[in-house]
Amino acid sequence: MSGDEIKVDRANRPGVWVSAGVTHRGNVRRLNEDAFILRPDIGLWCVADGMGGHSAGDVASRMIVEALNELPAAGGFAQRLDQIDDAMELVNRELVAAEDGKDKPGLSGSTVAILTVDDSGLGALLWAGDSRIYRYRREALEQLSTDHSQVEEYVREGLISRQEAANHPESNVVTRALGSHPDEVLEADLYQIDDGDRFLLCSDGLVRHVGDDEIGRVLAGTTAEQACARLLEMTLARGGSDNTTIIVVDILTLPGGGP
Repeated sequence: MSGDEIKVDRANRPGVWVSAGVTHRGNVRRLNEDAFILRPDIGLWCVADGMGGHSAGDVASRMIVEALNELPAAGGFAQRLDQIDDAMELVNRELVAAEDGKDKPGLSGSTVAILTVDDSGLGALLWAGDSRIYRYRREALEQLSTDHSQVEEYVREGLISRQEAANHPESNVVTRALGSHPDEVLEADLYQIDDGDRFLLCSDGLVRHVGDDEIGRVLAGTTAEQACARLLEMTLARGGSDNTTIIVVDILTLPGGGP
């Protein structure tokens, strides 16, 4: 791996949570259209996977992380959720307007996966597209987000099996993304967070090459930074056919005591 192809970040709230993130353009793509942000100061992390079309996907993903970077540190958890919704709605409108103003509009936008947590032990996931959020708890890995993709719809309808979905020719077709529709909204879910929880956010570049069982084994015995590095190394060794972005978040001790 060439150092100028890798972006690594580490950001912690000492004693409460630690996190690390890495992104790489892969072995095939000329441009990295992924972006990520670590905001441990407010308990927020995000992965965005840009889709090019007639506009650079890196612009769309960067707009998402820049908007989240502007969120104020003050305010309660409910207020933060409203601020995230407002920020993503504005980004979506700007992306759609940019496409509408072109002579030859094309698919331009970005998937997004956001994790935000509160000292009290409440956490929220917000996402659109096939970037994923996992939780590793008590030696078990669980995918918390549900892919907004064509093959996931086929699986739900019973048209193909989960095994067939992995290598389906439409595996890269997403059904929801910021910038794809004027009224696009993020799917959201609330969870209780506990001391010792470990979260993984990733773009689909990781799961194209590394299975859930393997992800779980890596998360079992590494630091956040080591897990990011190891998962990226595995992805690139197996072809690295897409941009890959990985964030690992470790919940240490919640000041509010957790659930």
